[in-house]
Amino acid sequence: MNGANEMDLLASAGAAMSVQRTVLDVAARNVAAAQAASPDHPYARLVAQFGNAADRASADPFDAAGDDFDAPDAAQQAAVSIHSEPGSGDALTEMIAVLDAQRAYEQNASIFDTAKRLAERTMDIGRG
Repeated sequence: MNGANEMDLLASAGAAMSVQRTVLDVAARNVAAAQAASPDHPYARLVAQFGNAADRASADPFDAAGDDFDAPDAAQQAAVSIHSEPGSGDALTEMIAVLDAQRAYEQNASIFDTAKRLAERTMDIGRG
């Protein structure tokens, strides 16, 4: 494995962590909305979809959903689009989504850490 591949791995893991952070933000918003919802005032559940921003119509998915979140950066927009889904779920379903996003983030952080150690080891070997 050469240095370029290790840097690609670092970049990929970093981008994946960024995407999962956006998914986690959406899930956390849904938890709060589910807890505040009532039968008379259901919430619109936001759903994050993975894909390419060039295929998406909205450049700022959070504005389209009417939320106060900051817009995702370009890397996040390239990987995730967010849309509103009719109907509502419940707080338990939303908490499970938070846990799933957290686990995915942790897995990508582990990959990033491994790639970092590989890059450090490669540099050590190159110096020796």
